[in-house]
Amino acid sequence: MDADRVAEERSGGAYRDLAPEPPASTGGAVEKHSIDWIPEQDRHGSVRNLFSVWFAANMQITTVVTGALAVIVGLSLPWALLAIVVGNVFGAVFMALHSAQGPKLGIPQMIQSRAQFGFFGAIIPLLLVLLMYLGFFASSGVLGGQALSAWTGLGLVPSILIVSAVCTVAAVLGYRWIHAMERVISVLAVLAFLYLSFRLLQQHDIGNAWHAGSFSFGTFLLAVAIAATWQITYAPYVADYSRYLPESTSARAAFGWTYAGSFIGTVWMMAFGSIAAALASKSFGDNPVAFVVDLAPSGAQWVFYVVLLLGVLAINTLNLYGAFMSTTTTTSAVVKMKMGTGVRTIFVLITAVVGALIAVLGHSNFVPNFENFILFLAYFLIPWTAINLVDFYLVRRERYHIASILDRGGLYPDWAWPALFAYAVGVIVEVPFMSTTFYTGPMVDHLGGADISWILGLIVSAAVYAGFGSRIVASEKRWYDDHLEANS
Repeated sequence: MDADRVAEERSGGAYRDLAPEPPASTGGAVEKHSIDWIPEQDRHGSVRNLFSVWFAANMQITTVVTGALAVIVGLSLPWALLAIVVGNVFGAVFMALHSAQGPKLGIPQMIQSRAQFGFFGAIIPLLLVLLMYLGFFASSGVLGGQALSAWTGLGLVPSILIVSAVCTVAAVLGYRWIHAMERVISVLAVLAFLYLSFRLLQQHDIGNAWHAGSFSFGTFLLAVAIAATWQITYAPYVADYSRYLPESTSARAAFGWTYAGSFIGTVWMMAFGSIAAALASKSFGDNPVAFVVDLAPSGAQWVFYVVLLLGVLAINTLNLYGAFMSTTTTTSAVVKMKMGTGVRTIFVLITAVVGALIAVLGHSNFVPNFENFILFLAYFLIPWTAINLVDFYLVRRERYHIASILDRGGLYPDWAWPALFAYAVGVIVEVPFMSTTFYTGPMVDHLGGADISWILGLIVSAAVYAGFGSRIVASEKRWYDDHLEANS
């Protein structure tokens, strides 16, 4: 290898001197790349498309149900709306910062964790993220199944399976189809929910609901945590949908368009859900899909069933695509395989079957299960996102050796103990402050029922990992100096 080339690579940007150069995509219906690096000749698209992807992903019934939780846990409507805004303002920062990584690195989000956690160590957060994808795929599948069942008269179980099958096809087709689909769904969702929002306020007396309910600081923080966690759960795969953009894409633009789409869509739908729960808590909680569609005149309700189904398709395709990426990344660390179209399809199908099975088995107790699932994710995802962002923006400053991420035996070790230690400490610190229906930490009562575990996990894991920063950089410099000398 030419020494000047190595020195140039080391001076800034992502290190690619050993990166395997994949063949250029030849087009076609099915995406050709999977977890490999996207070469510049295959980069395409406008950064503005990130708005429609994340706007459409949130303009759907699962987001509405999540917003309703702010009222269901006990907040009055004004405080519930404030908690939704605060949580999303904060949480969307983290998911959008991850989105800005995509054009810079050109690889899926979770495979980048090999740089922080090690080639095998990254399997730990990968498995947790895979559980997240399956959980969200199942929960959205239940709501999509309810919509299809109510519209067509089919049973709930076959409806869930049909919705899952459609999402599977879209996930197999891949990146280009997903972006195109999300743009169309964005427009339809805006038109539908403008009308439904008007009907919600027209048909109910919001004045009484506005002054009903109560406030406690602990409950308010819980609602903030739910809203923030909704945004942060996108962090493990948000860069998957920006990685095809040209490397010259502005990080500020990628952040801004992602943040705007996700924040606007989420706050709108969560506010819709909290208002619906405050106005008609029983009828909404029993069947959220029926409540939303019943806002429309009977002769036009089929249109809104279609829109709700498209919204579920928008988010569940992302969930399934991300699950495929995580499964592939985990498997490729242990078994070498050629990820062709056939293997890719098999991975997506297996993941879809597992997610659909969870939906079928868990649909009878949906809302309580969903609330616990959202909070459970926060405990394990937040330390990961803190470590990843500190590493990218503060420690390695956007510089990564792509070849060592993709193949074992390079710059990054099998087990990176600084990140694993920081991650473990972050989760352990959270335990006394956790508040769920199946476990309540000893510190929760002292805080008036507030769950601040996610805040502590974020701060502590980031601080501990940052403390190893100089050691990580020094070790990387030694490796690269040896690499430079050996190839000069």
